[in-house]
Amino acid sequence: MSEVTYPTARQRPLDPPDEVTRLRQQAPMHRMRYADGHLGWLVTGYSAARAVLAHPHFSNRPETMHPPIPARMRFTEKQEFRMPPGFFLRMDAPEHTRYRKLLTGQFTVRRMKMLEPRIAEIADACLDEMAASGGPVDLVQAFALPIPSLVICELLGVPYEDRAQFQQDSKILVNLETKADDAIAALGRVMAYLYGLIGRKRKEPADDLLGGLIESGELDDDELTGVAFLLLVAGHETTANMLGLGTYALLTNPDQLAAMRDDPSVVDNGVEELLRYLTIIHLGPFRTALEDVEIEGNLIKTGETVGIHLPTVNRDPSRFADGDALDVTRPAGGHLTFGHGIHQCLGQQLARAEMRIGYPALLRRFPGLRLAVTPEEVPMRSDMSIYGVHRLPVTW
Repeated sequence: MSEVTYPTARQRPLDPPDEVTRLRQQAPMHRMRYADGHLGWLVTGYSAARAVLAHPHFSNRPETMHPPIPARMRFTEKQEFRMPPGFFLRMDAPEHTRYRKLLTGQFTVRRMKMLEPRIAEIADACLDEMAASGGPVDLVQAFALPIPSLVICELLGVPYEDRAQFQQDSKILVNLETKADDAIAALGRVMAYLYGLIGRKRKEPADDLLGGLIESGELDDDELTGVAFLLLVAGHETTANMLGLGTYALLTNPDQLAAMRDDPSVVDNGVEELLRYLTIIHLGPFRTALEDVEIEGNLIKTGETVGIHLPTVNRDPSRFADGDALDVTRPAGGHLTFGHGIHQCLGQQLARAEMRIGYPALLRRFPGLRLAVTPEEVPMRSDMSIYGVHRLPVTW
């Protein structure tokens, strides 16, 4: 089996790198040379990816990992950087289980349904401002970023007027070009802000998610700060990029846009299809084998790192027929955009609600919505760990 390196260069903005697609066509798993010279694995097939993500003998803890991505992207070296307490995304059971159990009740389908009228109000307010401006506008700043930012701020109990600094710092943290010192400084600013906020909430209890966690008495202030950091950054970075990139995908596929705009019965499938087709998590996830594990006839040895290329996995024709085509009428359930297994995204129902409301509201308010620049002029987030568009100039 020949070795490969992690492919990152895209030939077309909405498609995975051609090199990874070719690899998937050859086999679902490949030997891959990581940045430190360590020989691990790259997964490009759907069933192999699902098996790795569900397997109990793979670890998600940073200290088990060899540097899994190119050196220029590495600011999480063990001697420089520690995940904050409460950042349960990078934990294994039983530590992960404890945090996850505390938060699962906050993100139920029922609770997200209860939030939908407020999400619709926020979307309408953004659209009113867009209409009043007369256009053109940057849809990222006018629509895609404010909706999830305001929703997660309200859910957590973070004052929305404080958002500018943490949005800037979160961009620094997900930028693949960020230097270690800058990343650590940005993390320090966000953590200090959240730690102070939690201290204020202890003195003045509030009826919000952080207030509920404080009242439970299960977590200390350091842990609460780590949980808040994870939810705040994940809660606005991911959905904001889906709203921005998804709109770009629809504007460059007008037949799909028309279906999403004109047929309410298509919207649920359309959201799942955009999640599958775009797969904004375009680096990783990565796992490390805690003991020898066999996946689809390949022996992954203890200590070896496995990288899963989700954008390619989500187009595997063995699971999604004609997977390289965007088809909003496709029943696209089963994609791995939110992960699989114990680390499946906790906020996925919130993300779905924001997209189910956001896309139709935008497209129906502005039926003539179009790009204000050529598609090639839209700057893509190839330099970020979460893919999307840096800006999306639109008019109507």
